[in-house]
Amino acid sequence: MPKHAAPGPDPAARPVVGALGTLLRHVLDEMDGDIATILADLGTPGYRPRFSPVIRALVLLGPVPIRDVARAIGVTHSAVSQTVAQMASRGLVTLTPGEDARQRVVHLTAKTRALLPKIEAEWAATASAAAELDAELPFPLAELVPAIAAALERRSFRQRILDSSWAREHPEFAVSLAARRA
Repeated sequence: MPKHAAPGPDPAARPVVGALGTLLRHVLDEMDGDIATILADLGTPGYRPRFSPVIRALVLLGPVPIRDVARAIGVTHSAVSQTVAQMASRGLVTLTPGEDARQRVVHLTAKTRALLPKIEAEWAATASAAAELDAELPFPLAELVPAIAAALERRSFRQRILDSSWAREHPEFAVSLAARRA
């Protein structure tokens, strides 16, 4: 069968009750859990997979403000700020004041630099496994996830819910949401 032409799961075998978000979180949790066990087996207990994109950005960019890390890895400032706080509590990064009082510059520690060969090995093995997973799928996850992110950046999922055909058929739904925001 050609690449990306594998049939998807039998629709009749899918759970009737469930939500897309729940399934997406489950898949991410499964993948992250497996990556975390690989990292622990490599001798990095307590290291979380979500730290690697931040570390890779800092290796590439050097010490930079949190906003620059967020931009480099394509997530929100808030998400990076929370991740960096967890990393700092584990001694993986330090924070110094930036150009103004609101800005914090993230630096890798010697502890993290010593872990880089293990982190890089896991990253390379994970990238290889992800490419092989992509080859099994009817469409590549490596293309689908960025496409979803871009679509949601153009128009939020909240707005898509409000604009949905179901919501148009139930105007009281939008009215009740607007009343809660007022």
